[in-house]
Amino acid sequence: MFGSKNAPSLSGLSDQIETIIGKDIQIKGTINAGGTIRVDGLVEGEISTKGDIIVGETGEIRAQIKARSATIAGSVHGNTDVMDKLELTSSAKLYGDIKTGILIIGEGAVFKGVCEMRYGKEADGKLVVNPQKS
Repeated sequence: MFGSKNAPSLSGLSDQIETIIGKDIQIKGTINAGGTIRVDGLVEGEISTKGDIIVGETGEIRAQIKARSATIAGSVHGNTDVMDKLELTSSAKLYGDIKTGILIIGEGAVFKGVCEMRYGKEADGKLVVNPQKS
C-alpha cells in the first residue's frame, strides 16, 4: 500500500497507525501524538509520540524524534530518542545521535552519529541495573 514490497513490516509495532504523512506532504513545526505515526513525506522540526514511528522509504525527517519504538527505511537528519527498539532497514540513512534500548541495523543502512544504549529498567530517570532484593 505504501512504498515498495521492501517497505518495513508493521508486525513488530503494536499500535495501529493513527497518523499518515503522505509522500507529497511537507510539514514544518512540532508534532505531538499519542499513537503510531507513519512518515512518507517531509517533516522538519520535532516529532514526539508515546507510540511508534515508521519512516517509509520516501520519508525524510529533519527533526528531533522521540518515540516508544521506530522503524526507519527513509532518511533522518536529527537526534533520535527511542525507549524500546530502533530498527534501521537496509535503505535507511540516519545522521544524528541515537538513544535506544535495542538497535537493529540492516545490511546497507547508513548511520553516522553516536549511539547510547539503555539497559536495565529506568524509573523516574534513575537507572536500575541489578536491583537487589531486600
